[in-house]
Amino acid sequence: MAEPAVPITALLLAWGAGDERALEQLVPVVYAELHRMAHRHLRREPHQSLQATSLVNELYVRLVDAQAVKWHDRAHFFAISSRLMRRILVDAARRRHVRKRGGGANPVTLDEAQVVAPGRGQDLIALDEALDALAAFDQRKARVVEMRFFAGLSVREIAAVLEVSEDTVTRDWNFAKTWLLRELSKR
Repeated sequence: MAEPAVPITALLLAWGAGDERALEQLVPVVYAELHRMAHRHLRREPHQSLQATSLVNELYVRLVDAQAVKWHDRAHFFAISSRLMRRILVDAARRRHVRKRGGGANPVTLDEAQVVAPGRGQDLIALDEALDALAAFDQRKARVVEMRFFAGLSVREIAAVLEVSEDTVTRDWNFAKTWLLRELSKR
């Protein structure tokens, strides 16, 4: 993800300083990458009812409300965007899970009930819980997973956002993958 002709970082800094026109200029520049990021998220969650465009639109609403964020650069923007997309999808999976368990539903007889295979929404919730546990153990490693797995940032971009070496990012990524695999296999 190289910096395009329109400098994303400059637009982010201007937006962060209160320039609403910068946000209007930023959206078309980052939209395609956010849409690709949304597709990556949704590929991992095929039972999700959201479409990529809807996910990007929901992200936009949340970004507009995130005025307290001090943007550093484009990699930071995409890392935050990926984290917000993950939150949107996890929230949607939790709502689906509640509905499946009868939350707010009218009771049905056994004859009316359908057998439903457990969806991958539970996998997303389990991954979210495992990432939260990893963050409690080591926040940086959890951020590396979010940026690498969900945002698709390169090791170099993650190193720049976290202000660590690329070797540190690689070690964190390898550790986190092993830790998450072990954690998820317990569930």
